[in-house]
Amino acid sequence: MQRLGVVTLSLDGMEAIRLADLEGMTHEQAAEQMGISRATFGRVVERARRTVAQALVEGLAIKIEGGAVEMATDQREFQCLSCEHRWSEPFGGGRPRGCPQCGSRQFTRVDGSQGRCHRGQGRGGSRRRGGRGQERQRITGE
Repeated sequence: MQRLGVVTLSLDGMEAIRLADLEGMTHEQAAEQMGISRATFGRVVERARRTVAQALVEGLAIKIEGGAVEMATDQREFQCLSCEHRWSEPFGGGRPRGCPQCGSRQFTRVDGSQGRCHRGQGRGGSRRRGGRGQERQRITGE
C-alpha cells in the first residue's frame, strides 16, 4: 500500500466540526461552548470543513494536532417527546439512540435551567425569512 499524503486538522477545528455537525449545535451555541466569538467559530469550522473535504476528495490522511486539551465535564439534557422523561448525558458521546425509559427516538435537547428547546421554538417553522410560518400566513391569512 502506498504512503498517504497528510492534511493537518487542529483540535479546535475538530471540536468545531463535532459541535456543529455531530452535536447539531448552532454556531452561537458552539461558539459559547468553545469560549470564542460566533465569527471566530465560523472561521474555525469553515477551515476545518475545508480540510476534511480535501482529505476525502484527495484520499489524504488527517493528522489531528494542537495544544493542551481540557475535556468538558458538562452534561447535556434531553427530554422525550413521547413519555416526557428527562435525562442527562455527557458531552462528546454523540446523539443518544433513544429515550432510556421508553426507547422512543422522538426527543429533544433542552436547556436544563429553563426547560426550553435549544433549536427554535419547536413548532417546525424556520425563524429565517421565508420560513414555513410565513408561508402558512400567506396562504391561510392566519
